[in-house]
Amino acid sequence: MSPSARGLAVLLCSVALLGGCKKEEEPASVEDRTLAKLRQEVDRVNKGGATSAPPAAAAENNPNAQLAELAAGHDAESARNLTPPGANDTVHVDTFAVKLTGLESLHSLRGSGKLSLTTSDLFVRAKLIAQNVGPKRAPLALSGAKLVDAANKEYPLAQDAQTLAGTRTLDRTWDTEERDSLVLLFEVPPSALGPGLTLVLPTSGSAPARIPLQ
Repeated sequence: MSPSARGLAVLLCSVALLGGCKKEEEPASVEDRTLAKLRQEVDRVNKGGATSAPPAAAAENNPNAQLAELAAGHDAESARNLTPPGANDTVHVDTFAVKLTGLESLHSLRGSGKLSLTTSDLFVRAKLIAQNVGPKRAPLALSGAKLVDAANKEYPLAQDAQTLAGTRTLDRTWDTEERDSLVLLFEVPPSALGPGLTLVLPTSGSAPARIPLQ
């Protein structure tokens, strides 16, 4: 008998001793069901099968197990809407009027074709609309955008995610009255999502523009 089977057999005997004290007319209990499962497991291992590991132990033995599971299910994942009340408030970035039009979190992103990215943290996707309301052509540079949480921890743009599924040209010159939508992508731990989370947009002055997100 293998060590694994011996261990299961010892546990089986222990449960059997506990079960012996029960009256015959009592309905099947949790111990009875456990006993039956242990008998099946001992038989399976004795026939050459591998000892089963509980899901938590399997994940612990393979640090990539959770990530692989997330990647396998990315097609079925729905983005979680995080758009706060008052999201249509306008902020000014130099001569640009900018509004937040959507905020989502998700584990996986898909680009063109079969390309995708998956994280065990969260991708935060901020959707913006911007318009140059100044009297002349002007530059807008958003490659330095970042998220800041309540503990003042900063999260810059997730470059791989931005290239795959976001707006690729973030620094360019806009015509007067030009209007366009933008998508910014960040990677954050779940603990960052909460009151105090802020989108910070760089300006040409000393003070950046700030959009409260939650």
